[in-house]
Amino acid sequence: MLYKIEEQATVFKKLEPLEFKDFSSFGKLADNLENLIASSILDVLFEEARLMPAFQRKQRPVGADIYALNEIGELLLFSLKRSTDGEDAVNQALRYMQNAGQWSYQKLEEKFIRHSQNETSLVQAHKEAFGLEHELEPEKMNNKQHLLVIGSAADQSLISHVDYWKKNGISIYYLPYRFYELAGENYFEFFALPHDQHKNPRVVKGVIFDTNRRWDENSIWSMIDNSRLEAYGDAKNFVHDIHVDDIVFFSHEWCGLIAAAKVKGEIKVLDSETLYRDVEFLTPTPNRKDNRMLAMPFSQVKLKTGKTFFWARTVKIPYLSKSEALELVEVLNNYLYQT
Repeated sequence: MLYKIEEQATVFKKLEPLEFKDFSSFGKLADNLENLIASSILDVLFEEARLMPAFQRKQRPVGADIYALNEIGELLLFSLKRSTDGEDAVNQALRYMQNAGQWSYQKLEEKFIRHSQNETSLVQAHKEAFGLEHELEPEKMNNKQHLLVIGSAADQSLISHVDYWKKNGISIYYLPYRFYELAGENYFEFFALPHDQHKNPRVVKGVIFDTNRRWDENSIWSMIDNSRLEAYGDAKNFVHDIHVDDIVFFSHEWCGLIAAAKVKGEIKVLDSETLYRDVEFLTPTPNRKDNRMLAMPFSQVKLKTGKTFFWARTVKIPYLSKSEALELVEVLNNYLYQT
């Protein structure tokens, strides 16, 4: 809930709850809400969540809206609700969950490959995404399912039906949202499990950022030669997750960390497929004339930071604090100078 603070004589005296709206009050179609959430759920709304997107529903009416895997291979189903739907909506979502629970590994992999449009096996993609030492055995995939229903905070009928099934042992959760209209602007409030953790955009952070090598093998040289952080195609909006003064580490697939830099400029458009920010490098940079790319292996990054990163995204999570990032810059400098 969002509250306005009433102040008297420079002292905070009272909290006044602000009116919120249901999505349907904006006169938008259900698909509009689903696309809004689907495009942001694993990168913005669940900023620190280690979830690997498996596939998304493309056509109505069959299936949950988004399917994702966690580190141990359990399947999470996201069911998005626009307005008051009540018992039927929950029962429908439970049928999707029951149906998904019966999928074999082969069927799950088939859906993943069709959605991702590449031939990488599901267990291999899962191993790379979570930085696992070994692939998960296929028979351990989809051994358990979790249902997450996303709906209006005002939908008491929907909430009560979710609570009923949760009390009866079903792994089901309700994630409420609220819409606000303040000073002519629209705002969206959402509560992600488990503790709605997000970095304050005002706080300097360290970010491991993928060079998008699969997009273009030579894109790294555009970044190095022009002192830029670039992102391309469907991944270009990840540049919005980085802010001025953040410290970025260039993660080059199959190599490791190849450089670190401080973000200096606002977002700029290079072309219809590319967004970038200017940076100032804090470490030595690769030289395209060399026969090899100097890089700190990802295993060393994990060892030095004590963190396990989710490698499947352009922006790797978890983020680093400013002090952690500066320590990693020092370690990376030592590694690159001594190699």
